[in-house]
Amino acid sequence: MTDSKTSTPFTKILVANRGEIALRVMRSAQALGYRTVAVYSTADADARHVQEADQAVCIGEPLPAQSYLRIEAILDAARRTGADAVHPGYGFLAENEDFARACRDAGLVFIGPSPEAILAMGHKAGAKKLMMDADVPCIPGYQGEDQSAERLAQEAVRIGFPVMIKATAGGGGRGMRLVKHAGEFAELLASAQSEARNAFGDPEVILERAILEPRHIEIQVFADRHGHAIHLGERDCSVQRRHQKVIEEAPSPVVGAELRERMGAVAVKAVKAIGYEGAGTLEFLLDREGNFFFMEMNTRLQVEHPVTEAITGLDLVELQLRVAAGEPLPLRQEDVRFNGHAIEVRLCAEDPDQGFMPQSGTMALWAPSTALRVEDSLRSGAEVPPYYDSMVAKLIAHGRDRDEARRRLLRGLQDSIALGFKTNQVFLSRCLAHPVFAAGGATTAFIGQHQEALLRPDAALAQQAAVVAALLLAETGADAALRHSERRLAHTLPIGQRFELNGQAVTTALTQDGPRSFAVALDGRAHAVTLLGTEGARAQVLLDGVRESVVFLRQGDTLYLQLRGHPFVVQERTHAAAARQGPGGGDGKVRASMNGRVVAVLVAEGDEVEAGQPIVTLEAMKMEHVHAAPVAGRVRLLAASVNDQVAAHRVLAEIEPKATA
Repeated sequence: MTDSKTSTPFTKILVANRGEIALRVMRSAQALGYRTVAVYSTADADARHVQEADQAVCIGEPLPAQSYLRIEAILDAARRTGADAVHPGYGFLAENEDFARACRDAGLVFIGPSPEAILAMGHKAGAKKLMMDADVPCIPGYQGEDQSAERLAQEAVRIGFPVMIKATAGGGGRGMRLVKHAGEFAELLASAQSEARNAFGDPEVILERAILEPRHIEIQVFADRHGHAIHLGERDCSVQRRHQKVIEEAPSPVVGAELRERMGAVAVKAVKAIGYEGAGTLEFLLDREGNFFFMEMNTRLQVEHPVTEAITGLDLVELQLRVAAGEPLPLRQEDVRFNGHAIEVRLCAEDPDQGFMPQSGTMALWAPSTALRVEDSLRSGAEVPPYYDSMVAKLIAHGRDRDEARRRLLRGLQDSIALGFKTNQVFLSRCLAHPVFAAGGATTAFIGQHQEALLRPDAALAQQAAVVAALLLAETGADAALRHSERRLAHTLPIGQRFELNGQAVTTALTQDGPRSFAVALDGRAHAVTLLGTEGARAQVLLDGVRESVVFLRQGDTLYLQLRGHPFVVQERTHAAAARQGPGGGDGKVRASMNGRVVAVLVAEGDEVEAGQPIVTLEAMKMEHVHAAPVAGRVRLLAASVNDQVAAHRVLAEIEPKATA
């Protein structure tokens, strides 16, 4: 029974976020009978979260300011639609005490903790002091007010290298740098502060002793306004790249019942100490000896909450809504039960073969596996803009035990179709299949230690894909009927083809052996390939005696295909002119490697530069990317300014090479 004195009922919820986050919140809200309001930037006008809400309000252009962080515009959208509650999703606004306070001042129910709790725990330095006062184990370090470079350098020496630099505001791995020795401290400190200032508007950092190769363990907590608090077990988020989580699972393969009870008790004690309300996550590092240390608290729901939902059977967004309305938690600690194991992967628009460079563009074909829980806002033909996080979907599997969950996720990931631009799909599959991960031994060093194996190209599969591509190009081209007519007259004559397979030039010769059956000469070897039939975007192909299922989509001279869970992009060049200049800079031109925003111009026209010297820094999908001089010489032209939004391959600068003897 809800006490009328503590009740804060509401009927319409504005979700102050976008994409899969907004859709996830709206799903639970609508199931409970609430009306929902979406907000969107002009870049998201046709997005799914806009279409599936009851009402939607545009809050501006995506740049130069970040539209989804415009507090006054969001409050105005609530006023215009009659929303009486705001759910911040699980982005930056969820940890913004100014936003929570503005909602409260406007008479809106903020579905999250109080602004006071956000302020107390959302700032790493302050949160660490609070936890130390509450006897929560913390990593030794420095969280003082003196932020001078000299004082920070002195404290780093006192702590001892390696040292971790962390931005005190925000999260998501931004403003974090690992410093291995004193000689690189100044440069990495400046880099961390610059990134923190650009991301959060606050360059302040803390220093911590670096714990090498730890497990990253987080505890999910819930508390209500009636003094009750519980934990829902742990998640293991150790598989990370650049401090960004890649794979999450629950429970952790290295946390037993006794350690879970101790960590959970510490987490509950911490939230009770600050009078916390709602969902939260306390993050810890677990060392090889089983010691755990508090890192930070996220005063929000986490991206990886579905794995906790899978093993507890609870809807965490529903719990958030009930607590925000003033209801007591519907269960106590002894009521929490764990069932099986769940693993989640983050599918990102990025190119692992090019340093995980962010990608954007049109998702030509999207068909995730129906065997998995999928959290996304995608559909075939949807545009993925360059302004936001690179994560485009989460795929989750649940099993009776860890290996069953891992197998189901691996198969479902490989069966999912994401064609149109590069993603980390294959990289994720290799992580799941790697023997270290399969054995539960992955620490935060996993990707760094095994990156070569995780990124190694499969030459044999690429050759088989090339043979299949040759067949599909021959069968789906605009002049296919004419070619078939010619083959009926002289089918023994080989037909030459030129195309690019994932950017690599391929030359083949096809000889027709029968209807839809060819011998394909490639790299000195003849392959027998037959198209057995097609249904929609799926083809059955007989390749060297083995029947294969292939997904394909032809758009003009571009053929997208997926073979055994590996996507390929094929560009037909048979009738094209000679090679084009690529995005590289052999001609002295610095070209944008992606769509993005210029955040720094590091030289001036007329400057003398060395090859490899940083010239311009772009920000795309919440990450910074330095573009360097391709040659030594003089900066003849600068064609970019800070805050410019630039398209991929646009010339940013021109370097006049030094004269050579």
